[in-house]
Amino acid sequence: MPPAPHELRRDPVGSLPEEWTEAFEAIHERAFRARQVFRWIHTRSVADPERMTDIARTLREKLAGWNLQMPARIDRVHRAADDTRKFLVSFVDRPEAGTVESVLIPPMPDDEDEDEDDDPPAPQGLRAPARRVTQCISSQVGCAMGCVFCASGVAGLKRHLTAGEIVAQVLLGRTLLDPGEAIRNVVLMGMGEPLHNYDAVARALRLLTHHDGLDLSTRRVTVSTSGLVPEIERLGADFGGEIALAVSLHAPDDETRTRIMPVNKRHPLGELIPALRRYPLARRRRITIEYTLLDGVNASIEHAKALAKFASGRSPSRWSSSRSTPSSRGRGDLPPEARCWRFGRCSAARSYAVFIRKTRGDEIDAACGQLALQGAAPKRRLRLASREGERGPSGMPRGACVRAPHAMDPLDRRAPRLHAFFGCGGGEPRRR
Repeated sequence: MPPAPHELRRDPVGSLPEEWTEAFEAIHERAFRARQVFRWIHTRSVADPERMTDIARTLREKLAGWNLQMPARIDRVHRAADDTRKFLVSFVDRPEAGTVESVLIPPMPDDEDEDEDDDPPAPQGLRAPARRVTQCISSQVGCAMGCVFCASGVAGLKRHLTAGEIVAQVLLGRTLLDPGEAIRNVVLMGMGEPLHNYDAVARALRLLTHHDGLDLSTRRVTVSTSGLVPEIERLGADFGGEIALAVSLHAPDDETRTRIMPVNKRHPLGELIPALRRYPLARRRRITIEYTLLDGVNASIEHAKALAKFASGRSPSRWSSSRSTPSSRGRGDLPPEARCWRFGRCSAARSYAVFIRKTRGDEIDAACGQLALQGAAPKRRLRLASREGERGPSGMPRGACVRAPHAMDPLDRRAPRLHAFFGCGGGEPRRR
């Protein structure tokens, strides 16, 4: 029997249907058998040929020699009071490969869904649609971007995940769903910078949205980036704007953004914003802009006014806002909730609707910016020290400086955040 192709042996979950077909043709099996195996893996989370009961035994015996298996497993699960679930993922036969974290986020009772028309209504007499869950997945073990408000990069970048390891997080996440739940949205906002691992992420996107697999709507898959301009343009070209894009902005001027996001030195706002304007948006699509409120750094009324002015005339976008989230061992001050609302109202005054989102999972360190590499030695401590009253060359309050390096506790995951999505239309901020 011919051996399985190298890619199928190394990453069966990350192999595309056409690669399965090619491998099956090499062993004189029909193409529809390859689709059957692909469906077993991606719709039922089964990689063991012996459990693929609708496949002929002779083929199952052939596949047994290929040593197919899921590349990852769940090591630990934490559940919050609001049913948010964070789980630790390790990698089979690769104990040295590190771990990542992924989060399942169920909807709140009053959550709105502006894309309801993506799904046709159920025929009369059939059961109601499943409770829609959003899953946040990781793309790297650690992160190289060094954003000062994010725990994922405290220990630096350890390695890229393969496409199969990225997709496997969703397959594993489905095993943790409660009755009546279904994963409807997938956001690449966990550990790592997705566009830094572009090839594996692009392959994972094709697998997640393939009609023979999980068949997620491209509207329901979001890639978040700190602003890697060449890869943003590549994503737009490869997927025609069908994949939702989120950009971590976090400051309305280069001086502040460089201080809290080192990537801005390489891709400043003058380069990033034109790239967002060029991003090919499909009908009714908008780019998501993320903004993290750091008390004394970028959360003043002056920053809000500059942000509103900055956003005027940009490509269609939406900004989401939620109050800061401390970790169990975090230090520093959170922005007061009243300040978050003032910031949102000031931004909304420029005819942008501001959505302030409720933080989810912070009690189990599962909120944005709190996912971290378990057990790794930290490389640096990035600490914000307030310098009230000072202003930089841009005229904005200087607010804080970054001091490094110092030893940092890997459990110190304080991540004050204000996610903001600004869309068309004015009015008061609305809590999401």
